[in-house]
Amino acid sequence: MNKTAIEWTDYTWNPVTGCLNNCEYCYAQRIAERFNGTKAWPYGFRPTYHPERIGEPRKLRQPSKIFVCSMAELFGDWVEDRVIEDILFVAFTNPQHTFQFLTKFPQNLARWNPWPDNAWVGVSATNTYQFLKAVYGLNAVIAKVRFISFEPLHEYIPITGIINFLDWLIIGAETGNRHWKPPIEKVHEYANEIIKEAGRIGTPVFFKDNLQWPGGMRREWPKEVVITEARA
Repeated sequence: MNKTAIEWTDYTWNPVTGCLNNCEYCYAQRIAERFNGTKAWPYGFRPTYHPERIGEPRKLRQPSKIFVCSMAELFGDWVEDRVIEDILFVAFTNPQHTFQFLTKFPQNLARWNPWPDNAWVGVSATNTYQFLKAVYGLNAVIAKVRFISFEPLHEYIPITGIINFLDWLIIGAETGNRHWKPPIEKVHEYANEIIKEAGRIGTPVFFKDNLQWPGGMRREWPKEVVITEARA
């Protein structure tokens, strides 16, 4: 488990690493290929379960937000049910922490209903097709916090009238040196449309630093975390 610079979480926890997707902008794959054969990445980016890491959240003394499998696709069709069961059991038995899940396989989320009360369940969407899949999948999820991460935001996504059931949105730009990616000015245009609709219905929005937003950042949290922190 590692302290992280990701702005919306405190720690990353990777009891599973690797993925069979082939996203051209994937930072995790670049890291895995660089350190292929090391203790952290013994099989490169091939999906790997690390059972020795399963108890790490219990060692944290302070309640924390934990991003689960930041270097993997936990809900890919290739991941065994027993592995997901092990991870969700840790979330159920550590209610002092918030466990944040993020996937590109929203169709596989509802089968784990109901989720622990301390779970935030999210889907990544970079384009309209992924967004519509995310909405359909999340609408069937029973969780206290359901969210979509528009990172990296690659195109205009028509969200009007569709996101009113969501608890949170994240917006970010693509990082790295890939030759094709939308100019940041275009990303700002796409983000503005999401912001307008989110503001209209009162859905919190979290901006990543990589958005390079002119005039500063807007960072809002789901009501669930605001209530929890107020009680602490």
